[in-house]
Amino acid sequence: MEVPQDWQATLASALEWWRDAGVDALIAEEPRDWLARVVPMATAAEKHTFEELAAPPAMPATLTEFEAWRVSDAVPEAAWSDTRIAATGDPASGLMILVESPEREDAEAGVLLSGAVGRLFDRMLAAIGRDRSTVYLTAIAVARPVSGRVAPEIAAKLAEIARHHVSLVAPKRLLLLGNTSCRALIDSDALPARGSLHGINLSGGEAPRGDKHTSIEAVASFHPRFLIETPAAKAEAWKDLQMFIGGMDS
Repeated sequence: MEVPQDWQATLASALEWWRDAGVDALIAEEPRDWLARVVPMATAAEKHTFEELAAPPAMPATLTEFEAWRVSDAVPEAAWSDTRIAATGDPASGLMILVESPEREDAEAGVLLSGAVGRLFDRMLAAIGRDRSTVYLTAIAVARPVSGRVAPEIAAKLAEIARHHVSLVAPKRLLLLGNTSCRALIDSDALPARGSLHGINLSGGEAPRGDKHTSIEAVASFHPRFLIETPAAKAEAWKDLQMFIGGMDS
């Protein structure tokens, strides 16, 4: 048999339950879009992190001081890892190479581009008559991100630091390996930026070639990691290396 139910009593009980829970009004003073996406509020710790990312870095004005600061606890990557890898090579060589971040094996080795990626990189340098002591090698991020890739929310700050680093070194030619490095200095991925020299203004940004304020020429190319995964691209990378070294020994 169907049990009789007093709907009014049931509704009254439900309303009383909501009233006890703190709901004292059926409508709000302002209209609400119930279909709108709810954005979670940042915690105090998250707000602090966002503020740190937005704040301009206080960067040293000399290369020696900057290199020491770059591997200190004051840099944005300090929370990622205790292993931060410094730039290597000769800053006076006139040739600077910029990669994205340390490889997985680099923390143990203590240098950028170690392991299989490093062996290919060394062969690439040897093909143009150079080695690690005759170029200046550094990275956009001095520590390896947890995900292996630099997150967009910090990429802009690291790009600003990288531009300052380049301005202190003031190389004659800059080789950008991989998309992150290319985006930071010439605002483009590696593939569409290949095949031409990009003039970089020391004050930041990209300038037309031949501009009197331009003293750095950048070459975009593939990261050695990509070349291992895509051997067919090595022929194009060789052209980039020739452009990178072209005219430097004359």
